[in-house]
Amino acid sequence: MKFARLAGWAVLATALAAPAGAEDQDETGLLGAWGGLKPALAAHGVTLDISDSENLLGNVIGGVKTGATMQGVTTMTLDVDTGKAFGLQGGAFHVSALQLHGQPLSGPYLDNIQAANGNEGENATRLWELWYDQATPDGRFDLKLGQQSIDNEFMGSDDSALFVNTMAGWPVVPSLDLYGGGPAYPLSSLGLRGQYKPDDSVTILAGVFDDDPGGGGFDEDQQALDPAGGRFNLNNGALWIAEIQYATEALGLPGTYKFGGWYDSATFPDQRYDAEHRGNYSLYGVVDQMVWRSAASAKRSLNLFGRIMGAPDDRNYIDFGFNGGVTLTAPFAGREDDQVGLDFGVAHVSSRAADAIADAGGRRPGAEYLIEATYQAQATPWLLLQPDLQYVIRPGGGIDDPLDPRQRLGNELVVGLRGVVTF
Repeated sequence: MKFARLAGWAVLATALAAPAGAEDQDETGLLGAWGGLKPALAAHGVTLDISDSENLLGNVIGGVKTGATMQGVTTMTLDVDTGKAFGLQGGAFHVSALQLHGQPLSGPYLDNIQAANGNEGENATRLWELWYDQATPDGRFDLKLGQQSIDNEFMGSDDSALFVNTMAGWPVVPSLDLYGGGPAYPLSSLGLRGQYKPDDSVTILAGVFDDDPGGGGFDEDQQALDPAGGRFNLNNGALWIAEIQYATEALGLPGTYKFGGWYDSATFPDQRYDAEHRGNYSLYGVVDQMVWRSAASAKRSLNLFGRIMGAPDDRNYIDFGFNGGVTLTAPFAGREDDQVGLDFGVAHVSSRAADAIADAGGRRPGAEYLIEATYQAQATPWLLLQPDLQYVIRPGGGIDDPLDPRQRLGNELVVGLRGVVTF
C-alpha cells in the first residue's frame, strides 16, 4: 500500500517535471515510439498502450472528517486487428488489465452516494476486459463475445465523461442497484453484445451479460470475491441491456440522443421488508448536444449534456438519478485541446429504503445533490492535468453524522487534482 502511494506520487511528479519536447517523444505518449516497438507492432495490426491516472483529492469541510487521499489506476491494453495480423478481416481482439493503488476518499471521509473519484476501486492488479469482436464485410453489424465492461459502450455521455466524479461516468442507479455496481469499471463479466448500424445516424446496441461479476450475494464485496478478475462467473442472473443511439445535426450542430433500458433476472432484496423480488429494471435517456461553435475556431464549442434514469423503489436503494451540465472546448486562445465544465448531479434515495432507515431510528434521507466544476488542460501531448472542485449538498441524502447523530452530515467541499500520463 505504502509503495503504491509513493509510486503514484512519483508518476505525477515526474510528469510535472518532464519537459515537453524531450527526446524520443511523439504524439502518442511520454515514451514516444518505445524505441521503435510501437510502429513495428502496428505494422502487424497490434496496438499496445499504457496510461496512468493519479487522483489527489481532499475534503476541506463537512463530511465524516477532513483530509486528503491519493488513489490511481494504471491501465494496460492490447488490441489486435486480425485483418492485418492473420488475414481475418473485420475481427478485433482486445485484452486489458488494471493496477489499482492508493486510498479512496468517498467512504472514509465523505460517506456520500456519488463517489468523488471515478478511478476508485480496491487495491489489486486485475484483468479488466478480454473479448473478440467480429464485423460483417460492410461494417454495419458486429458481434462481441467475452469478458466486457459495459460502461465502455452503454449509458455513456461523451461530455459527462470529462468530470472526475464517478457518477459522471457510470451512472448512480446501476452503481448502487446492481450486484457490485454491475459489470462496469473496475469489474467486468462474460457476455455477448451485438451492434447494428442501419445508416450513419442510427446505432442499435443490445447485449446479455452475467449480472454478478464476483459471483457472490447482493451485499457481498464483488471486487474482493474476484480480486484478479478471472473468475468468469455465470452462476447468478442475466443482465439484458439495449440502447438506441441517434446522431443528428440540430440547427446545423452535432448532437447524440440515446434511449435504453436494462433488465436483471436475478433476485433482489426488498429495501424495507424481509422479502425478495425476482428481477430488476431501469430506463434511461442520454443527450449530448452542441449548442454553439465559434466561427473563428472550429474546435471552440459549447455543449450541453444530460442523463436521467429511474428504477423501482421497492428493491433499489436509488430510484432516480440525474446528471447534466455544460462543457466548453478550447476555452482560451492557444488552448484548443483544453476543456472546462460544470456538472450537476442528483441521487435520490428510494422511499422504501428511506423508510427502513427511519424504522431503525436514523434520519430519513432524501436526495443528495452534487455540483462539480473542472478544467482539463492538455499540458503536453502525453499529460493531462485536471484541477477539480466538488460540492456535495446533503451527503447521503441527508443522513446522520456518524460522529454526532444529533445533526445531519455536513455539506462537503472536495478539492483535487487529476493527472493522466500516456506512455
